[in-house]
Amino acid sequence: MSRHRRPLVQGAHVVRKTVEALTADPAEFSNPHDTYTDSATGTEGVLAEMLAEVVRVERVPVDSNFFDDLGADSMVMAKFCARVRKREDLPSVSMKDVYRHQTIRSLATALAGAPDATGITPVTATSVQVPAPARAEAAKPAGTPQYILCGTLQLLFYLGYVYLGAVVLTRGYDWITGGSSLLDWYLRAVAFGAAAFAGLCILPVAAKWVLVGRWKPREIRIWSLGYVRFWVVKTLIRSNPLVLFMNGRTHVSASSPLYVLYLRALGAKVGRGVAIFSRTVPVCTDLLTIGDGAVVRKDSSIACYRAHAGMIQTGPVALGKDVIVGEATVLDINTSMGDGAQIGHASSLHAGQSVPAGEHWHGSPAERTGVDYRVVGPAACGSLRRSAYAIGQLLTMLLVYLPLLFGGVDVLLDKSPFSAILDTGPAAFTRWTFYRDALAVSVVFFFGAILLGLLFVAIVPRVLNLAIKPDKVYPLYSFRYSLHRAIGRMTNVKFFTQLFGDSSYIVHYLRWIGYDLSTLEQTGSNFGTEVMHETPYHVSVGSGTMVADGLSIINAHFSNTSFTVSRVSIGAHSFLGNRIAYTSQSRTGENCLLATKVLVPVDGPVRQGIGLLGSPSFEIPRSVDRDTTVNLRKNPAEFRRRLSAKNRYNLRSMGLFLLVRWLHFLGITLLAMAAADLYLLIGTEAIAGEIAVSMLFTVGYFCLIERAVAGFRALRPQFCSIYDRYFWWHERYWKLVIPEFDKAFSGTPFKNVISRLLGARIGRRVFDDGCFFPERTLATVGDDCTLNAETVIQCHSQEDGAFKSDRITIGAGSTLGTGAFVHYGVTVGDGAVLGPACFVMKGEEVPPHARWGGNPARDDRVDHDHDHSVVVSNSARQR
Repeated sequence: MSRHRRPLVQGAHVVRKTVEALTADPAEFSNPHDTYTDSATGTEGVLAEMLAEVVRVERVPVDSNFFDDLGADSMVMAKFCARVRKREDLPSVSMKDVYRHQTIRSLATALAGAPDATGITPVTATSVQVPAPARAEAAKPAGTPQYILCGTLQLLFYLGYVYLGAVVLTRGYDWITGGSSLLDWYLRAVAFGAAAFAGLCILPVAAKWVLVGRWKPREIRIWSLGYVRFWVVKTLIRSNPLVLFMNGRTHVSASSPLYVLYLRALGAKVGRGVAIFSRTVPVCTDLLTIGDGAVVRKDSSIACYRAHAGMIQTGPVALGKDVIVGEATVLDINTSMGDGAQIGHASSLHAGQSVPAGEHWHGSPAERTGVDYRVVGPAACGSLRRSAYAIGQLLTMLLVYLPLLFGGVDVLLDKSPFSAILDTGPAAFTRWTFYRDALAVSVVFFFGAILLGLLFVAIVPRVLNLAIKPDKVYPLYSFRYSLHRAIGRMTNVKFFTQLFGDSSYIVHYLRWIGYDLSTLEQTGSNFGTEVMHETPYHVSVGSGTMVADGLSIINAHFSNTSFTVSRVSIGAHSFLGNRIAYTSQSRTGENCLLATKVLVPVDGPVRQGIGLLGSPSFEIPRSVDRDTTVNLRKNPAEFRRRLSAKNRYNLRSMGLFLLVRWLHFLGITLLAMAAADLYLLIGTEAIAGEIAVSMLFTVGYFCLIERAVAGFRALRPQFCSIYDRYFWWHERYWKLVIPEFDKAFSGTPFKNVISRLLGARIGRRVFDDGCFFPERTLATVGDDCTLNAETVIQCHSQEDGAFKSDRITIGAGSTLGTGAFVHYGVTVGDGAVLGPACFVMKGEEVPPHARWGGNPARDDRVDHDHDHSVVVSNSARQR
């Protein structure tokens, strides 16, 4: 997780160089280009005067570099841009303009459309043709009665589904336990598991065709009865056990021919030889077309719907033959890609965009590029291999996993010596021995699983990896593909990265599972709690590098018939921000700053000593003066003392983490054992009640933990070193709260109730389809807002050795597109719209009713970015 009292822009660390210049001998400024606001005219003078107000100095030289000479940072310049945008007599200015033109003179020249000192002639027309969506009238917000009725119907559906599941499970359990021998139990478990699995797979398909029929382009008012049908279908098709089995819940690439058959049954037009690795199941499947041989990489989003201004809008997505969709890419509705087209990682297509046949695009919104994202060549992978792999998956499910699921509990608790020491029977929960047994069971299973798990992830995947050679092409759906998939699942255990992350101990854990960190310098925060990979055995990280949360290491590449694994090397003394897809092709070396959601370049020279921002990326300064004031690594003695203290604090945080998780496991164990006893008295209702109460207990428990760890107070903006005790406490806060545990309630009013319980200021009738709030008490969301799936409202940042946090305000009636990321200190005006996969940088102010998109985000209606060459000062290049 990239990790702020708002910085005081009038502080000496911001204006130091400007003050030095103003108090120096005037003769030093004899250069005619060194002009101040009192001698500048026109746009230059106005811009210089406005910047002087922001940094609180008397005047600003129009040829002074914002970052090198003035010591400004992105937060300061975001305020400057916001002030400029409020002036109707000035052109709109974005942060990308500021980074490309880093003096008042060059910025004014660029805005005027004339050549600047570098000889580049900016053009005010956009280079990325994104058709503007039809401006429909804003939907009338649903009333509170509709909102309550929708939530009531959703709750009734959940309870009914739980009761139906309990009936099926108890009937099956009774039948399985009626077997006369171990073989009879196994055969009955296989038969019942197969029947239950088939029923659960057929139910979502049947519900879709009965409740909806064929999806067509349309609008559905959120919280209406039509929306309830939409939500039921979406919930069922995404919770299908077939999907969970094929794609799993871990961050690994997992494609299965069975998944293609499932999409076809739901109405999608999917061609032959398609490989889909994304775990996000399309909802409006009749609107999805995928041609033969296409590849869709993991973490991409093709839902064929979006939420916008109180409406669910459905629309088509068409992918031609041999298309490649990169990792962490969002395809909005009404988009298409021609035969052989490609779109790169960390990119997006906005509504109305179409990639012509054979062209390669990347960025957000996507634009043409010469990069070839087809990394691995083809291999022999015909219909016979695909069919055999699918049959093998089904047999494994039916003959191994399901019998263990349905018969294992009975064998463990009733037919094994373990059952002899448990106090069981009717009303056992009324005796103290029942709670003694629950305590013992929870300790043995919880801590035993941790110890065995640590041994397992270090030994078994290493053995399996002996069969896979780097840079060798293997067929998809082969034996080695199964091994690779197993390695990814075994080594991407979120529990362990959450336990060890945000501390010095994550380095030891990653080495334990196979990372090459032999030269890594310990910082105490080398990695966050979310670091993911395809395989851990081909990853190396240089000395002094720090990585925030959400890093996805792409060290495996896929075609529709083959795969290969390759080494990923992350340069030394670098910093990687949030949500970065880092591939083995990446062209970054040492001492680089990769900003949040950046598209890491995979072509051109190796970048060193610079910062990169945006998608597609462009150069920015590696660091600013403000961040160096809190960096203690230049003082070795003090650094070692602080690091040692941090390690002790983090170790206590890890102990609290284990305690919190074990207490939750103990509570679930007590409920399960009580339900087993009550089943003997009241039957099925006991099991159904246990499932519902367990969900209620989980929500209440983690809400209480999150508020308690914060002292039942709201967080406050901070700016400090990562070696400051406050930051250690904030790391504990991240560790003890459960990220996205409320995601199961997405699209329901209950998501807002939970967010309020956790301290967020959430308005009325907010539609939250899966937004993530790392610090809820710093976030404010207005009435009738629309938050799409995978959106992030992140009120903090960690950049090298500095931690900052600040409040975020989302105005009433605003819409955040799928995958949008809002950074700290941002204000979004009422009725504003943020496009898909956009990144709103820290400190930005989005005007009311504006439409912003892109990475970094800017006004969609004004785009000066025609020429994509970037002007960066020499000193910035050398940092």
